[in-house]
Amino acid sequence: MANNFLETPIEYLKGVGPERAKLLKQEFDILSFGDLLRWYPYRYVDRTRFYKTTEISGDLPYVQLRGQILGLKTSGQGKSMRMTAQLVDANGSVELVWFAGLKWLQGKYKPGLEYVVFGKPTVYNGKINIAHPETEEVTEDNLKRASALQPMYSSSERSKMKGLDSKGIMKLQKTLSLMIDKQIEETLPEKTISNLKLLSKEESLRQIHFPSNPQIQQRAEARIKFEEFLHIQLRLLRVKMMRQENVRGWVFDTVGEKFNSFFKDYLPFPLTNAQKRVIKEIRQDMGSGKQMNRLLQGDVGSGKTIVALMCMLLANDNGFQACLMAPTEILAVQHFNSLRELLQDMPVHVGLLTGNTKTKDRRILHEALRAGEMHILIGTHALIEDEVQFKNLGLVVIDEQHRFGVEQRSKLWRKNSNPPHILVMTATPIPRTLAMTLYGDLDSSIIDEMPPGRKQIKTVHYYDSQRLRVFGFMKEQIAAGRQIYVVYPLIDESKTMDYKNLMDGYESISRAFPLPEFKVSIVHGQMKPADKNFEMQRFVKGETNIMVATTVIEVGVNVPNASVMIIESAERFGLSQLHQLRGRVGRGAEQSFCILMTGAKLGKDSKLRMDTMVRTNDGFEIAEVDLKLRGPGDLEGTQQSGLLGLRLADITKDAIILQHARGVAAEILDDDPTLGKSVHAALLQEMKREQKSSVNWGRIS
Repeated sequence: MANNFLETPIEYLKGVGPERAKLLKQEFDILSFGDLLRWYPYRYVDRTRFYKTTEISGDLPYVQLRGQILGLKTSGQGKSMRMTAQLVDANGSVELVWFAGLKWLQGKYKPGLEYVVFGKPTVYNGKINIAHPETEEVTEDNLKRASALQPMYSSSERSKMKGLDSKGIMKLQKTLSLMIDKQIEETLPEKTISNLKLLSKEESLRQIHFPSNPQIQQRAEARIKFEEFLHIQLRLLRVKMMRQENVRGWVFDTVGEKFNSFFKDYLPFPLTNAQKRVIKEIRQDMGSGKQMNRLLQGDVGSGKTIVALMCMLLANDNGFQACLMAPTEILAVQHFNSLRELLQDMPVHVGLLTGNTKTKDRRILHEALRAGEMHILIGTHALIEDEVQFKNLGLVVIDEQHRFGVEQRSKLWRKNSNPPHILVMTATPIPRTLAMTLYGDLDSSIIDEMPPGRKQIKTVHYYDSQRLRVFGFMKEQIAAGRQIYVVYPLIDESKTMDYKNLMDGYESISRAFPLPEFKVSIVHGQMKPADKNFEMQRFVKGETNIMVATTVIEVGVNVPNASVMIIESAERFGLSQLHQLRGRVGRGAEQSFCILMTGAKLGKDSKLRMDTMVRTNDGFEIAEVDLKLRGPGDLEGTQQSGLLGLRLADITKDAIILQHARGVAAEILDDDPTLGKSVHAALLQEMKREQKSSVNWGRIS
C-alpha cells in the first residue's frame, strides 16, 4: 500500500494534471508523490509573529501584519504607474505599493475586512513601505497558516509562469500532506528509531513541510538527514565487506632483495615515522590474501612517492609487476624521471608510456611488459589501452585518482586474472566527513608528518598596487640564484571579468625582466606537448629564471631551485588549488615564499581564503575551510546532489549525524551482512530505490 502511494504518478494529485506533471518532470525530476514529498523546503519563513505597524523598520527581513487595507489609489503613467494603499491597525499605518498587476487589484480589498499582510519592508524617500506584499483575507484557516513556519521551495522561471512558484508548490505539498495518513511505510528498524529517539518516517515527512513548531521541524530534518547518510554508509560498507570476503588478492609475503637493497643503500633520506607506519599498513594488506584497496593521503611534499615506490618494489620481490597511472603527461614524466633516478643503480626496469610515446618505443615496451622484463610502468591514460598487456600485474598505484573516471580505472583491474592490489594517492587532503562518504569503502592511510629539515613556506598577501615591491623581491631572489613561478588563472583576456590574464602578464613580466639579464619561460594548456615540454625543461635545467604559467603546473613539477610562487588573481582560485600551487616550491634547502596577488576589493569568502593561506600550511586544516566554503560538490567538480545523492543532508554541517549513521550502519551489517532479515526488508527496498538514481562515486574497483 505504502509503496503504491509513493509511486503514484504526480499527475493524479489534485491541482497538477498532465501539463503541470510534464513541467514538474522537466524542471525538477518530480514524477511521483514520493518525489514531491522529497522536494524539501530550502528554508522557512517565521510567520509565528504579527508585528505592529509602529514596530516596522527598513532593516527587518520579512514582517507579517494584520489590519485593514484602505485608500487604494493609482499614480503615475505608463511604465511608472503604481498603486498604493495603507495597511491600518490599532497602532498606526504603513504604505503598501504595487508596480504590476494593477488591473487585478481593482476592487480586491473591501472596507471593513481584515487582511493578513506579509512582505519585506524597505525605505523610499524617507518613508517605509512594503512592495508587492502577500495578502490574504483573515479567516480561521489563513490565521492558522499565518501562525506557523512557512516552507519556501526552490522553483524555476518556467515553473513560476505556470503558477508553480514557492507558494504554488506549497499548495501541492499541502494537498499531498493531507493524504499521507498511514500511507508511509517505516523504513528504519524499530531498534534504531527507539535508540536514537527518531520521529517516524510519516511524521518526519509531514513535519518537514508543515512543522507544528521549530523544535519538531528540527527533529524531522534530523531524521531525514540521518536516513540519507545511513543509506550511503550501508552501501559503502557492504561493498567493502563483500570485497574483503569474495575478492582474492595476490599474497606478497616476501620482503626481498629489491625492497631491502633500496631501503639500506639507495633511500635518499630516512623515512619519517608516518611513512614507516603507512608502509607497514600496506604490507599487511598485501600479505593478507585479500585485495588491497587503500587511500593514501599526504600533503604536498610529504613523501607519498617514496612510499609508493617501496610498495612497487615489494610487488617486484614477489614476482609481480607494478604500474603507476598519473592524470597528466607532465606528472607521468616527473614520476618517471624521479623513479629512474632513484633506481638507476638497481636491476629494476622502469618504463614510461604516454600518448606521445613513439610507435617504435611502444612496440619494445609492450614486448618487455608481456615478457615480464618491465618491472614498473609509469604512464597516463595510455596504460588502459587494450594493447597494453602485463605478464602479471600485481599492484596499481593511481595518483590524484579523482581525475580519472571509474570506467577508466576499472580497465586496469582487468589486466590480470586476479585483480591487482590498489593504492590510491592524493595530495589534496580530504576532510574526514568527505572521506567517510566518498571513500568510505576504502581503508585509509595518512602521512601526517613532513620530512625533517624542510622549511615552512612563508606566505604573504599583496594587492595589485604593491606590484613594484613584488618585482623588487623577485629580482633579489633571482640575484641569489633562485627561480620563480608566476601563475595566472586565465589564458585569454576575459571580457566580463577584470582579472590578469596569462598573455598580458607574460608581456608585463618580459618588460620588467628584459633580456639578456633575465630569461622567461611560458607554459599553458593550449601549447603543443612538445613545445610545453621544451619550455618546462628549460626551467628545470635552470636556463630560465621565471616560469609564467597557468595551473598546468599545479601538479607534477619538481624544481628544487624554484623558491618563489606568485599566484596572480589569487581570489579566482579555490583554497585547495592555492595550496597545491604553493606546494610547487619549498622542495629545496632554501627558504621558499608564496605571494598571493589580488585586486583591492575582496569578498568575504575571498578574504577568508587569503587569510587561511597566510595563517597555515596544514593541508587538512585548509581542506576543512575549503569544504565549508565551497561544499563537497564543488570540491569534486560535481554538484552535491549528483555527487552523493543527498537532498537535505550536508556533510559540511551535519558531521555529527554522519558519524552516528556510519556507526549504526556498521552495527546493522555486523548483525545482518546481507540485510536479508525481515526487520531490514523495508530498509533494503528503500536503498535499492534510491540507488537507481545515484552514482557510486566511492567505488574504486
